[in-house]
Amino acid sequence: MPEAAPPAASSPSFSSSSPASSAQSSLVPASLLLSRGVVRLEVMLKLTTAILALAAGVYTYLGVRDLLNGSATMVFFAALIYSVAVSVGIYAFWVFLMQFMPHVVDRAGRWMMFGCMLLGSLMIVAMSSWLNASALAGAAAIRQHLAITVQDYTRDLDAANTNAIAAQGLLPDIQIAASRFAKLAEAERTGSLTGTSGSGTVVQLLTQMSSQLDSLGKEVEASGKRVSTLFEEGGKHLAKMREMVSDRGPIGERSDGFATESLALMGVIANLQQTSVAPAVKRAATSLSSSFIAPAASGRSVDLADRQTTVVGKVEGAVAAQATSLAAAADAILDRPKIEPARFQAMSPAEAVLRYAGDFIPSWAGAISIDLMPAVLVLILCVVHSAIRREGLPASHASTMTAAELMAALKMAREVEQASRTVSAPVMPLAPDQPAQQPAAEPAAATDENVTALASARHVK
Repeated sequence: MPEAAPPAASSPSFSSSSPASSAQSSLVPASLLLSRGVVRLEVMLKLTTAILALAAGVYTYLGVRDLLNGSATMVFFAALIYSVAVSVGIYAFWVFLMQFMPHVVDRAGRWMMFGCMLLGSLMIVAMSSWLNASALAGAAAIRQHLAITVQDYTRDLDAANTNAIAAQGLLPDIQIAASRFAKLAEAERTGSLTGTSGSGTVVQLLTQMSSQLDSLGKEVEASGKRVSTLFEEGGKHLAKMREMVSDRGPIGERSDGFATESLALMGVIANLQQTSVAPAVKRAATSLSSSFIAPAASGRSVDLADRQTTVVGKVEGAVAAQATSLAAAADAILDRPKIEPARFQAMSPAEAVLRYAGDFIPSWAGAISIDLMPAVLVLILCVVHSAIRREGLPASHASTMTAAELMAALKMAREVEQASRTVSAPVMPLAPDQPAQQPAAEPAAATDENVTALASARHVK
């Protein structure tokens, strides 16, 4: 009996995701996986670069539109053409680098490619990134320019007002001097100075000095009211300018209104400097001492005349001392530097972004990143292709071959097989006197040697 076949060993069934299949997949070389990834992501790389270039073109259009002058149609087409040129240039530049830079393996060529990338990046920043930053932060930069200008005008207005009201500090001294001369005149009417009562030469002189100082004090007081009125007017202009800074309307219209208010405020500051009464105090003090003319004594006796002359001399000394004090105080005010109000200079968004670039670093970073983000992709491609070259790319796998490659491989296999058959079975040359053998007769002869004819077998029996 034939031996029974041994029972089949029971084995657990494995699914397609068995460890064997995972182990088989782990045997695929890393270089092959990287090359497949590069092929799969090629469309994604170009699409990403195109989207970034389009975004750069849009923001470039928004930035360059504010720099052009002319009709609305001309500005639109000029800005559109420029932005399209920028988008195409950025896309072509990065696609060229993605295509060629990873395959340049020699050191000199690689450094030249890096130099080209750096030069192109600088050109992209020059023609696009600063306009992108203008579109992202142009309005905020102009708003900051307006705010800083308001601070400058506030400082100038305060300084002009301080210089204008500084002369008000002389008013108490003037009033005190006028009051002192008036009291001396009253005292002289009772004879306190010359010893003789009446309204003679000394009383008239003291009354005259008191009247002059009193009129100067009134002039200083009136100047203080004018200064206060001008300062309030300047404060109203500053309030309107602050409203324009914090408003949410179009920045261009706000900038124009701001310029109008700034001109009015500069006029107020100039009037404040002209309203200062310090020059008038200086002139009055000079005239008190220089134009003092001592009157002749009008006493009826020689003794009274001498006493009047002595008192007039003392009054003259007091007037000179008071005039010197007022002149020194006025000079201290006049020696203060003259206020030159800052002139408001309107700016475009691009100019404002460039001037205040340090205050808008995040906006600059975003604008530059939009343009230079593909540089990171180029570097990634260089690293991946370098890893592929280090490990070596294996032969193509059947699952990754195209139909044309498969047909070419089959044709090559047939040619190799035919060539191997020709080499393994060569034809032996025949001798000149040896007849050709029939290849088919040799198997028949071999068969006859082992087979006995039926008639001969019967005869033997």
